[in-house]
Amino acid sequence: MGTDAIEAGETPFDSYPSSFKVHHLMCTELRKFVDRILKIFPEIEAARPRCSLGIKALCSLNNALERAKLLLQHCNESSKLYLAITTDAIVSRCQKSKNFLEQGLCQIQSMVPVMLAVEISQIVDDLRAACFVPDKFEEEAGKVVRELLHQGATTSDSMELAEMSALQKAASRLHITSSKAILIEKRSIKKLMEKVADTDIQKNKILKYLLYLLRKYGHLIIGEQTDKTVDRNEGAFTVNNPSNVPDVTSHKEYKQHDVEADKLSGLIPPEEFKCPISLRLMYDPVVIASGQTYERFWIQKWFDDGNDTCPKSETKLAHLSLTPNTVMKDLISKWCAKYGITIQDPSLQSDVLQLLENSSTSVASFGSSIYDMRFPVDISNVSLGSLDTSYTSDGSRNKIGDGLSLKPERGSDDLRQYQNPRNASKMNLESLCRLPELDWESQYEMVEDMRNHLKRDELACMSLSSKNFIEPLIEFLSSALDMHNIRAQRAGFELLLTYVSQHRSGIRYLNEDAYSLLSSSLDSEVTKEVLDIIEVLSGNSGCWSKIAASGALVSILNILNSKITAFQERVIKILHNLSSSHDICSNLASFECIPKFVPFLEDASLARHCIVVLRNLCNNQEARASITQTPGCITSIAMLIETGTHEDQEHALAILLALCSQRVEYCQLVMDECDIFPALFDVSVNGSDKGKASAMELLRLLRDTNRDDDEQEHLQYDNVISEDANNYPKDKKSHKSLFGVKLSMFSRSSAQKKKK
Repeated sequence: MGTDAIEAGETPFDSYPSSFKVHHLMCTELRKFVDRILKIFPEIEAARPRCSLGIKALCSLNNALERAKLLLQHCNESSKLYLAITTDAIVSRCQKSKNFLEQGLCQIQSMVPVMLAVEISQIVDDLRAACFVPDKFEEEAGKVVRELLHQGATTSDSMELAEMSALQKAASRLHITSSKAILIEKRSIKKLMEKVADTDIQKNKILKYLLYLLRKYGHLIIGEQTDKTVDRNEGAFTVNNPSNVPDVTSHKEYKQHDVEADKLSGLIPPEEFKCPISLRLMYDPVVIASGQTYERFWIQKWFDDGNDTCPKSETKLAHLSLTPNTVMKDLISKWCAKYGITIQDPSLQSDVLQLLENSSTSVASFGSSIYDMRFPVDISNVSLGSLDTSYTSDGSRNKIGDGLSLKPERGSDDLRQYQNPRNASKMNLESLCRLPELDWESQYEMVEDMRNHLKRDELACMSLSSKNFIEPLIEFLSSALDMHNIRAQRAGFELLLTYVSQHRSGIRYLNEDAYSLLSSSLDSEVTKEVLDIIEVLSGNSGCWSKIAASGALVSILNILNSKITAFQERVIKILHNLSSSHDICSNLASFECIPKFVPFLEDASLARHCIVVLRNLCNNQEARASITQTPGCITSIAMLIETGTHEDQEHALAILLALCSQRVEYCQLVMDECDIFPALFDVSVNGSDKGKASAMELLRLLRDTNRDDDEQEHLQYDNVISEDANNYPKDKKSHKSLFGVKLSMFSRSSAQKKKK
């Protein structure tokens, strides 16, 4: 394990080791946590509160990091034999180090901003799920040496045989099998003896005995290698003496357990099941004013930090109330039940800190020196019972953690069938990896079978990825397009639709070729299937730029000119979603698409989507000008204020407000094109809260426009009075002119309403 080449000098503390002589897997796991914490440590320092509690928590976390580094450094520098016989102690120290890191993070978590708290929470969850399992062969090596220590130091022939056998077995498992390796091991033991010196006679005696064994039997270890073949892949080896053969079967089972655990740990939950803040499965999903769903604990903390915006859309929220999303919670529960997954309530994390503080272990009880193992002075009376405890006695190996557990239920037939090697072929049926190897008709049948399979089992999509599904499918569709095989195209696109509909998180696997293929197939016999796929993709903000880059917008807009109502409806819904992007709105405005939407404003089923598109387009100056220049557009928008739902009214009012607040000419245009005042008065009284506010604001803008016109007429009226006062004796007819101006001013408002 690890490396044999260790430099003579000390490892700098700031650059703690990344390679380890023994316990490589455990140390690597611990090092990953240290790396992650050190990465965010500067942010934690910058965000800590300037109070005694915050400084104490930061010092506690720093202490835990220091101790973890010392443990890693020890496993990098120490003797392999010594590390092997103290395996259980190393496991215990790794576990303690993990607990102290968790405790330090929990203390600091409530004192930092929510986004940093989320990152800390993820590390805490991973710490809880971490399991430190020693290597089986290293355990065996330590066991045989400990048994030798229990026998005591004698000079009998039987003792020499036992010493030689134990050292050969331990050296083989620890890879001390060359002259160089033996030399490095001797130097490592001597360094430990120098550190211990006379401060710990017990340890010193153990180390002297290990050095004595290497000096006496080292040449036999090297010589034995000519009769031994090491199997590097399995870690097992065969020797001429059958009694020295380790339990290969049990080791394979152990390796198989690791493979299965890795397979399950790769399970990816659907994106919609994850909280946008914590990026983890939601325990208590709630909906906020923006319509987004979050984990209750994290969105409440976001609000408690003084935020009043949606973390995902960054829009200001009308209110901060939380509505339980029971449908989402039910879906998550079913998915978790399917895979035997349990989700921890994140609000319970605060309880962990109290639990740790009340525990009997503390930082003070954690020895400052890594070399505080206690051995008897006399080897003949040595007692290593405290070190020879089974690591599985406390269930540490099987404990996944209090958080998300990916360990399958023993009664779950759905997962067990994939874990059984005899059923490995079934896994291949859930991918398209073999698709290119088949003839064309067989490819078509496989695509059809896959679509039917995904429809029957919605969770089957979770095991599919870019390599085993998307890439082969896109290649199949490209071939079908080149061959003008409509049947194959339809089958392929229907399969893709099933996938993206059931596995939203898998949408990220679609590459540039996939979007180009969809764009080029819009004007074909499979337009319906392609539009259905694009409609699903348009609901994902990450796809907007990719859809636009594929050149699909022009083809999508052209479909509005068709006479196929079903296609038009899909296009309007797609544009409803895409128009949320400012960049796409700019593209749409440049295509002069506004006139295409006017006819659909009169369709009750499509008007609600069209009005949203127009509202989003109003953020673009070119689009605003196009709305005012398109015949009948303002009239149709104003009609929705009178006949539409509350939501339609809000969107229509937002459009007119966007126009009238920009230019006075637009206010005049709105009043000239429609008799809007009765509808505005009605909404200001009977509309929604948002509609009422918008209607009142629009009324104010229109009245201000009228007032400006009246002031101009008053000015004209005053000029006429002055002129008539000077000329009255000479021209009596001017009195009639003055009366005409008065009459014109008071009748102007009613005359405007009659104009078309």
